[in-house]
Amino acid sequence: MKNLYEAATTEEVKQRIASLKPSSERQWGTMTVAQTVAHCSVGLECAVGDISPPRVFIGRIVGWMVKPLALGNDKPMRRNSPTAKVFVIQGDRNLEAEQTRLTGLIDRFTTAGPAGCTTHPHSFFGPLTPEE
Repeated sequence: MKNLYEAATTEEVKQRIASLKPSSERQWGTMTVAQTVAHCSVGLECAVGDISPPRVFIGRIVGWMVKPLALGNDKPMRRNSPTAKVFVIQGDRNLEAEQTRLTGLIDRFTTAGPAGCTTHPHSFFGPLTPEE
């Protein structure tokens, strides 16, 4: 499974982020390009411990069963998968600013390595390893 600890994957992701334009066509979902980039930044802010959304009740019950299905391969998340409210981005966003924010978070994440990951449990899946 690809991850941001691999330099080639990190470079690939950063190039993809840099290539985004306001006119880039969405693959699915309802967010604009800038909102989607902000959505990705929230995920990395969780990973580095800047924010820690609370655990959701249903996640405490079934999160451990769903985790290997959702995180155990290179397949994208399923469409219409539920998400924590903190990941739902609303309002106008500046794409260039969001690209800079996300790229900076990627650099911070990769520089810190696995030891820099938060130990706070994921809001749905519960405890995650740095690789997850």
